[in-house]
Amino acid sequence: MTTSRKTRTFVIYVILTVSAAFWVLLLMNSGSTTIGQHLPVIVPHCPIIVSGESPVSLQALLAMNPISSLMIGWVFMVMAMMLPTLIIPILYICERSFKHRRLRSALIFAFGYVGIWVTAGVVMIAVTFGLRLLMPKLYLPAIVMTIAALVWQFSPIKQRCLNSGHNHKALAAFGLAADRDALIFGVLHGLSCVGSGWALMLFPMLLPVGHHLVMIVITLMMIGEHLEHPQPPRWRFNLSGKLLRILIAQIQIRLITQLNMPPASNANIHNSHN
Repeated sequence: MTTSRKTRTFVIYVILTVSAAFWVLLLMNSGSTTIGQHLPVIVPHCPIIVSGESPVSLQALLAMNPISSLMIGWVFMVMAMMLPTLIIPILYICERSFKHRRLRSALIFAFGYVGIWVTAGVVMIAVTFGLRLLMPKLYLPAIVMTIAALVWQFSPIKQRCLNSGHNHKALAAFGLAADRDALIFGVLHGLSCVGSGWALMLFPMLLPVGHHLVMIVITLMMIGEHLEHPQPPRWRFNLSGKLLRILIAQIQIRLITQLNMPPASNANIHNSHN
């Protein structure tokens, strides 16, 4: 079971398009998003931000930040930021599934993966509420989370989680066994991603301003991390610049190609002489 280059390109474009759609929902200027035709669910413009005056009570935080809206915003955030990191495992599923099962297995994988992040979102939102209550100063929770994220970013535990994300389990080809394996694969991959990225995902939720820009930077960082090869777990200063290196290499290739191409006028003159 192999996939053609056309199929791989199609899968990549679909994943990036869906991710871009969720980015639009997060970045759009309107104050709310209506989901469904008969049951409008209002999602604040900054649904992932738990905000409030200082000092603030739990009742006030809940009044200003409904849990339902925060969870919808969290799902949008996960889909926008994490979908590009799933390109490799979804391509792996496509390569090891029969053509008629590829979409089904990919969706079951995504269901298990997003389910883990939704569960993690409940915990992270609770942590965010707790930090707001314990440290009502506007920037203090963000400063504390910055320190925690930096420590986790360079820790051997995070590297173990990143390494486990490269362990792609064998998948059954038929029936319920194939569905089960796709679901387990999604759950296990989700656990490894939560383990490696929880601090980076929690950080923008605590920022009073500039969270969208930080989310974009973090997304690029996480894509770069998932492109890196497994490394021995140890304390290391590693900003995972593989994505940047790939982009620079592609730009260099295109520039060299353009420089080596003869000018159009010269090419026309040469053809006319022939």
